[in-house]
Amino acid sequence: MPLPGPPTALETAEYLFNHIFRYYGLPEDIVSDRGPQFTSRVWRAFFKRLGVTISLSSGYHPQTNGQTEQKIQEIGRFLRTFCHSHQESWSQFLGWAEYAQNSLQQSTTGLTPFQCVLGYQPPLFPWDGEPSDVPAVDYWFRESERVWGEAHRQLQRALRRHRSTADLRRSQAPAYQPGQKVWLSTRDIKLRLPCKKLSPRFIGPFTIVRQINPVTYRLQLPPEYRIHPVFHVSLLKPHHPSVLLSTGPGVAEEPPLPLLVDDGTAYLVKEILDSRRRGSRLEYLVDWEGYGPEERSWVP
Repeated sequence: MPLPGPPTALETAEYLFNHIFRYYGLPEDIVSDRGPQFTSRVWRAFFKRLGVTISLSSGYHPQTNGQTEQKIQEIGRFLRTFCHSHQESWSQFLGWAEYAQNSLQQSTTGLTPFQCVLGYQPPLFPWDGEPSDVPAVDYWFRESERVWGEAHRQLQRALRRHRSTADLRRSQAPAYQPGQKVWLSTRDIKLRLPCKKLSPRFIGPFTIVRQINPVTYRLQLPPEYRIHPVFHVSLLKPHHPSVLLSTGPGVAEEPPLPLLVDDGTAYLVKEILDSRRRGSRLEYLVDWEGYGPEERSWVP
């Protein structure tokens, strides 16, 4: 759906209803990123009234949650190439890009998206038919054929590039079992800490509930964590309980888990040690609950 700019939360909900729900019905759950439309009170209130649950993605990873982000990348590559010389008319040919995408056979299923959704492949357009005696019709077909061919070339190129890049970086994924504890990377989780360099690189440990597919796992997260609990294996690492050598066998105390709130992650303040003024802003030196003195930081 071509839009003049980023829509508000209510406009996004209305677009979904008018263009998606009226064809396929209401969903049970919506998985989205942490964009401002999807974290707003309006968005949550709208779908609460409809009985639809909201799940926020843990971060950007193409292999997570049904390849949605990967598909956006493929369409984006085509649009960037096509719009370079047709920026004023990109939206009127967006339908052809979608038709080409839906007619492209996917390597994972061996089917086109049309076949997966409709059960059959609609016929392709007869570009080599007899010219019409109406110039406007001929012009429309010439432009559409050009866009169709460009769309297919760019989409095929995007698939080949993505596959070759993924193969270069792909290695044997570690195998985890349900019940095993793992650490979760904070690489794509927004932490409400003033210094990212001093923020924990992993949080947890969390228990694996089940394996979704060979490279995706569902974790048992605390109920206050309002993020989608399914993660790619690249964001996980095994948990090995620490041993206190000075006092014999035992488990070291792990830092406390951060508190996840609607717009990010929060940590408990143990004590405010000092204050200072930086320009027009007042800052406080905070000692965080459960963390050592090296984690103290100035926050506004």
